[in-house]
Order: sequence, then structure tokens, then C-alpha cells
Amino acid sequence: MTATTTTTPNPTATGGVGWVIKDTLVLTRRNLLKYVRVPTLLIFSTVQPVMFVLLFAFVFGGAIGVEGGLDYIDFLMPGIFLQTSVFGSTNTGVGLAEDMNRGLIDRFRSLPMSRSAVLAGRTLSDSARNLFVVLLMTLVGYLIGFDFKQGPIKAVGAIVLVLLFGYAFTWISATIGLALRDVESTQAASFVWIFPLTFASSAFVPVESMASWLQVFVRNNPITLSADAARWLILGEPYGSAADVWKALAWIAVLLAVFIPLAVSRYRKVT
Repeated sequence: MTATTTTTPNPTATGGVGWVIKDTLVLTRRNLLKYVRVPTLLIFSTVQPVMFVLLFAFVFGGAIGVEGGLDYIDFLMPGIFLQTSVFGSTNTGVGLAEDMNRGLIDRFRSLPMSRSAVLAGRTLSDSARNLFVVLLMTLVGYLIGFDFKQGPIKAVGAIVLVLLFGYAFTWISATIGLALRDVESTQAASFVWIFPLTFASSAFVPVESMASWLQVFVRNNPITLSADAARWLILGEPYGSAADVWKALAWIAVLLAVFIPLAVSRYRKVT
């Protein structure tokens, strides 16, 4: 009598692109449902951007001049969009570190699913959260005088650019979270590099208002280029240029090309 053996599906086996996409969408949904089940997570993640808008607009707005007589709120909002997307990317590393500590990553490994879907699902869900927060910021901006001056098509282009930049930063955050594997350390490490990049940029103030020695760094800061690209799409010249859009897209491509392989490699080592 011949014994039959049952093989367990190999979670790392190749199942085709459709299989990867399906698993990615399942995990994206799983991560987004967390905000539905624990709504305070979404509430507190939106409070900070709203505070930035109100504080900068009403506390610093009167002291910051913008060329061409532009209202400061119009100059500020593209930078706030970018800052919101970049700060939101830190959730990726924190979430991965938390999942590792809770043993969820090990459970995912035991399932017949694409291993790459864990990272892709996390980054996509955080980008979806960023979209919600950016749309909320748009509403807040409109209530205090902001307007898309270049029409709806370029407005959509600006939001897409901001989200793509934030998506690239989610992979940096994922690499940090997988390397440190600790929630508190990941949070601290994320803001160590995000704060200097964000505040030493044109996100909140014109570059010309900064010290001359700092302007060299600021003008080549990828957040500056992306903020100016978003401003050009929202406000037009002289607050940015088409060249800024191409430079921002180039930075996005470079960041993705570097940090996706790094995050995937680190994920394989820790799991």
C-alpha cells in the first residue's frame, strides 16, 4: 500500500504577480482596518498636521514675508502637505517593529502567502492614510483662505507628487524599523533625520530668509525640491518650476531604487 504525502504550501513559493497583488491588498486592508477599530489612532495622527497649519498660519504668518505679495497660507499649504506625508511615513517603521515584537511577522511567514506582501501592504496602507490626512489638510486650508490657483488637474498632480514622495519615505522608515526592531527606538531614530530635513527646507519659509551658509544645503534638500514642485503645480511661477517637478520625481525614483531592496533584504534577514 502506497502512502500518500500531503505537502504544505510554501509561503515563499512563486505564485505569480496576481498572487502577490492579492496578498498585498489583503494586508493593506488589514492595516487600514486597524484605524477603523481604533479610531483614536487616526484622530491623533491628524491632530498634529492641523496644529501645524493653524500655528504657522496665525502665529508665524504675520512675520514671514513671501515675494509677490502672496498670502502666507498659500505658500505654507504645499509645504504642510509634504510635511504631513513625510511625518506620516514614520508609521511604517513603527508598525513593522510593533508587528515583529507581537509575533505577527512570524505568523505571516507560516502562511502560504507572498513574503513581499507584508512590506508592500504596510507601505500602501500608510500611503492611503496619508491621502486621507492630506485631504483633511486641504479642507482646513480652504477654511482659512487657501486655494489651488492652477486648477484641478495640477492640484491632483501636486497631491499625487506629495503622496509619491511620502511613499518613498515609507521605505526608508521600513528599513529603519526592520533594522532596530523596537518601537521606541524606531520612533526616536525616525525623527532624528526627518526633523532636520523638513525644517531645513522650503516647506515652511522661503529659502532666501535663511542664513547664507544654510541655503546651500536647503536648496539641494529633496524636501525643498518636492515642496517647490508642489508649489509650482498649485501656485505657478515664481514659486517653483517644471524643473523642480522632474528633480522631485528623480529623487523619488532614487529613494525607491535604494530603499526597497534594502528593506526587502533586511526583512529576509530578520524573518
